[in-house]
Amino acid sequence: MNVRTNKLLSETECDAVLELRHAMHREPELSNNEWKTQKKIIEALQAFGLADAKAFHETGVYIDIEGAASGPGRSVVLRGDIDALPIHEERDDLPYKSQVPGVMHACGHDVHGSIALGAALAFHRMRQNFSGKVRIIFQPAEEAEPLGGRSVAEAKLLDGFDVAVGLHVHTDIPAGSYGARAGAVTKSSDQFEVEFIGTMSHGAKPNAGIDAISIAAAFINEVQKVVSREMAVDDGAIVTIGTIHGGEATNIICPSVTLTGTIRTSSSERRTLLVRRVGDIAEGVASMHRGRAEFSSLAGEPPVINDSDMVDCFREVVIKSAGENKFVQRPASSGSDDFGYYSDLVPSIYFWIGIQEPGNDSGVHTPTFGASDNILIPATELAIQYCLELLRA
Repeated sequence: MNVRTNKLLSETECDAVLELRHAMHREPELSNNEWKTQKKIIEALQAFGLADAKAFHETGVYIDIEGAASGPGRSVVLRGDIDALPIHEERDDLPYKSQVPGVMHACGHDVHGSIALGAALAFHRMRQNFSGKVRIIFQPAEEAEPLGGRSVAEAKLLDGFDVAVGLHVHTDIPAGSYGARAGAVTKSSDQFEVEFIGTMSHGAKPNAGIDAISIAAAFINEVQKVVSREMAVDDGAIVTIGTIHGGEATNIICPSVTLTGTIRTSSSERRTLLVRRVGDIAEGVASMHRGRAEFSSLAGEPPVINDSDMVDCFREVVIKSAGENKFVQRPASSGSDDFGYYSDLVPSIYFWIGIQEPGNDSGVHTPTFGASDNILIPATELAIQYCLELLRA
């Protein structure tokens, strides 16, 4: 059943949105491998006369729709991510359950990509009635490196655009409601690796060696003080040690230990400082224990920063389209999203689509995650209405 709000989509467009959602969910593809998904999207666009789709990041797609009406000539980017996760789906109640063992859309990207399709189809049909330009980006590789959002920035796909719009399902917001908040709504996510280098010796003669395991243990304790004593309390900075590898035998002083982890912060300004200080702590601890540290980092997603005026506009659209009580606020996420590359370059909003209801109350990145088809068309029409308001601003 197509539950509709503003009737901005035709019946055939609604069907296309639902068909893509089901097709993506049945055949999910991991980050940087979205070849079939890319083909499905291009074919769906072509079926409605949009023949000028362009590829980027190998598996991504974007399409431009130019309005023919007179007006301010503003330009809007709308992103829908399209990659899946390496999780085996445990939802036998879905007729469109994943047919790919060990892979599923456990983060709602099938919903996001389908909403993006609906927006493209509607704006193409309405192109005589709006002024300006809409770019719809079907972005791959949000979940894993190399990130599609970084490619969007490097390929200058946002150059010349006034604003960018991102969206994401939210499992703590009731189905039919929507949310957004000004300021940082996700954290940056930078990866690091540090190798602690000591000297091997017999386990019975620890004084003859330099114990890399002891160095690593000291680092694990000390590095958290960077967060608790050097970062602002409201920043919510996080340093996570994700892996640790070292040691060959119970009776050998270990000469080398490698740790990897992530560094998160909601502040673009403090991001560089936090990464540098983690490296400083590694080198300092190693030196104190007569060893060495080799530290490296990889810059990941910046924090997603929502423009306050765009949030105010979104709130008004939700209230007008869905109802006074359908706009909600939720705390910022401690996770990350490569939409941060967009908000780094142009004023942006990353809004939430509520999906929580009986039967669909599992968290993202879990094998029982799900979102009802009934939220799909209303969310698509809300996104279209919001983009229309941004074009008129």
